[in-house]
Amino acid sequence: MAHSTISYLWRDLNASRGYCTGVSLHGHTNQSRETLDFLANFGNQFPVMRPLMSRLERRSEQNHGLRVNYAASYWTPPMTPKLAFDLESKQIEDLGLEAMVSLTDHDSIKAPMLLRSVSSTSHIPISVEWTVPFSGMQSFHLGVHNLPSAKASQWMEILNDYTDHPDDKRLLEVLAALNDEPDVLVIFNHPIWDLYLIGREKHERLVNDFVQKNGQFLHAIELNGLRNWEENRATRRLAEKWDILLISGGDRHGVEPNANINLTQATTFTEFVHEVRREKRSNVLFMPQYAEPWKHRILRSAIDAVRDYPEFPQGSRTWDERVYHPDLNGVIRPLNELWPDGHAPRIVNFLVGVVQMMGRGVVSGGLRIAWSESHQLRLALGEHDGNAELGLS
Repeated sequence: MAHSTISYLWRDLNASRGYCTGVSLHGHTNQSRETLDFLANFGNQFPVMRPLMSRLERRSEQNHGLRVNYAASYWTPPMTPKLAFDLESKQIEDLGLEAMVSLTDHDSIKAPMLLRSVSSTSHIPISVEWTVPFSGMQSFHLGVHNLPSAKASQWMEILNDYTDHPDDKRLLEVLAALNDEPDVLVIFNHPIWDLYLIGREKHERLVNDFVQKNGQFLHAIELNGLRNWEENRATRRLAEKWDILLISGGDRHGVEPNANINLTQATTFTEFVHEVRREKRSNVLFMPQYAEPWKHRILRSAIDAVRDYPEFPQGSRTWDERVYHPDLNGVIRPLNELWPDGHAPRIVNFLVGVVQMMGRGVVSGGLRIAWSESHQLRLALGEHDGNAELGLS
């Protein structure tokens, strides 16, 4: 029977005592291609932005013949693999623990492979966040951690081929083969997040259908550090329903470290995998940043995406180096190579400036108050038992 414990560092500063290792799961680097669909939704979430975005889209097509194509475009998180590894390691080491970090970019193992060429990070597991289309209506994300070194590239060919040519029946075969790899960990990431906005009821039905058909090969379900309290409570109920272990997953895209980690006595990642798979034990620790208002954290992550980082390596310093769009010939290029005179149009700079302003000083503080949900903050401020926030005992 699965046994998960949940603790909160803002409630118990000694929550990590008695463990020797902290494990950071599900973090992204600049090797991850992230959809720009969120921009299309940004105007719906912040109505003041919609007219400005529409104007930008019209001017791009009228003045330069280049139609804005969100579907074919993508952005990359600002942190290089080494910077991301160091960020996650430091948060854990500051707790007095040894750090283990598993980076999972979308459908790519480039980050861990790059880190393995450096002696100080050669031990990092080869992991990926795999996009799994399901039932022709939705896609789910699975964290596949600790692929065997000798077969990692071969495995990525299999996983990417499935993403490009999905077949629900073949999925069971692929998951069974992953399960046959004794040191591989497969996690159902943020299961309650309706990625394609198909509707809550339909999404929940598909989630349960997915777990019913494939749950025997899912080793854990993720409590996501970037999703809200309500979703994580629903995730807890899903895990209880199917008796599947709960595990952490920060889902970091910006420069804030993961909002949760796992605590363990394991000294290697393979030992940790065995603890989860064989012993069915998981100890999740939520970090203080998770107690902050969710919309504020999402905005801060968006601001991280458009900030400049002059101290970062070339190619990651400015936001328009990290956003990619097809040129007039359909070739994907960074935006800074597409600007007509080498500089972003004034309206673009204005839009970016508005987003950045929303995260500064008084404006940021005001939004935090406006977005605070009183019952969520009461939980975060400790009016109930420390294990009550996700309904766990």
